[in-house]
Amino acid sequence: MLNWALMFLIVAIIAGVLGLSGIAGTAANIAWILFVIGLVLALIFYVTGRGRAP
Repeated sequence: MLNWALMFLIVAIIAGVLGLSGIAGTAANIAWILFVIGLVLALIFYVTGRGRAP
């Protein structure tokens, strides 16, 4: 999930540099949403004790 957020952040930065503000804004919003979802899931897994199998 965080990998997708990073990818959309990079797309937003590149689009911003090229002057495509609409695409940059959309990509930044998607990156922010995916980042928040990833953090919430990580927190839930941490609290419930789920993790990788040994």
